[in-house]
Amino acid sequence: MMVSELYGKRIISNEGKRLGEVKGVMINFEEGEVSHLLLTEPEKLIKSQNPRLDIQKGSVAYKRVRNISETIIVGKE
Repeated sequence: MMVSELYGKRIISNEGKRLGEVKGVMINFEEGEVSHLLLTEPEKLIKSQNPRLDIQKGSVAYKRVRNISETIIVGKE
């Protein structure tokens, strides 16, 4: 799957709670993998006074992803 295919997909917890939709992707270039799916526009994070906190609040760690189809299902942290 191409990273660009993740944009706009809805993220839902495995308990059925809607978390949001993918507005950006963080990539760990050292590891060569996706690290987080952003629920906040990347431009807002760049302008943030506390980007680290905003990323923590406005993203889902990719390691939580359980399934990707029309939606993205994530498990607990």
